[in-house]
Amino acid sequence: MKFGVTIPNNWGIEDPQHVLALGPVAEELGYDSLWVMDHLFNNGYIRERLDDKPYYHPLATLSFLAATTRQVRLGTSVLVLPYHKESRQNNLSNLPSPSFAVSRTSHESWIGCYGEPPNPVELAKYTATLDHMSGGRVTLGVGVGAMTEEFAALGVPFRQRGALTNECIAIMKELWTSPDPSYHSSRWHFSDLKFSPKPLQKPHIPLWIGGSSPGARRRAATMGDGWHPSGMSPEEFSAGRAEVRKWASDAGRDANALTMSIRVEVEAHGRASSQRAQNRSRLPGDDVEQMSAGIRAYQSAGVDHVVLALNTGDVPRLRTLMEDIARKVMPQFR
Repeated sequence: MKFGVTIPNNWGIEDPQHVLALGPVAEELGYDSLWVMDHLFNNGYIRERLDDKPYYHPLATLSFLAATTRQVRLGTSVLVLPYHKESRQNNLSNLPSPSFAVSRTSHESWIGCYGEPPNPVELAKYTATLDHMSGGRVTLGVGVGAMTEEFAALGVPFRQRGALTNECIAIMKELWTSPDPSYHSSRWHFSDLKFSPKPLQKPHIPLWIGGSSPGARRRAATMGDGWHPSGMSPEEFSAGRAEVRKWASDAGRDANALTMSIRVEVEAHGRASSQRAQNRSRLPGDDVEQMSAGIRAYQSAGVDHVVLALNTGDVPRLRTLMEDIARKVMPQFR
């Protein structure tokens, strides 16, 4: 089993150097991967925890860590793709269609986005660049999101988040893999262009699909390179894994090629980190035997790669917990 650990870009730590210093520490301790979270606004339950304290951008955090680490994988758990798909939906009928065009020689080469900023394209560019600069170490955990307050603030239609996520995945894969990318939908039109760099990893950056809903499981089975829910019990994960693998096989895909991963909170202070976390499966942070037994249950349920969410902004406690897990728990699974 492989072990990942979260880097607290989302815990309001005022000095970002304290956040970033944990990356090399985790690599030295033998963790296989580092993971960051994604929210744009401090509202909903994020505001309850942080108010106006910093929530650092996940990709900026990973970019820095790419330069200060050498082998550990760099992941998002998870990037909320609708936030990177479009940021406004209103008054699009008043805009020209397409919203802009670039002419070239005797024919047109254009990309139209109907008033939406080109976030899937920018995201594909940024992550492909990061994949090269990190030596092919990027894994994108992606999901649809669930915080209604944040969707409303961004002007992104909550009920369309599944369709927006699917389209973002399709656009990124097309840009990453095709020598002559082309995509046409009601929202996006592009063709007769080149896109570079392609990711260093082939055929593309691994996409692990977050979420435990039926839609998320089907998306993992048909579009993803792995399944990466959070907070599920081993029993729930085992049942979901079987379903994902069946749907993948039904779609003509190799179910054995899918990575099965889960993010699980570790109680850094002997209790759930929030009221929301109380209803999700957790691992004790102060009992090595119980933690090991819990991880072993996930391993038996089919987890290949466990991501331990050390949900606290207490940096000394984070370091101690990371060290204890690396020295007392991880060796039992190696």
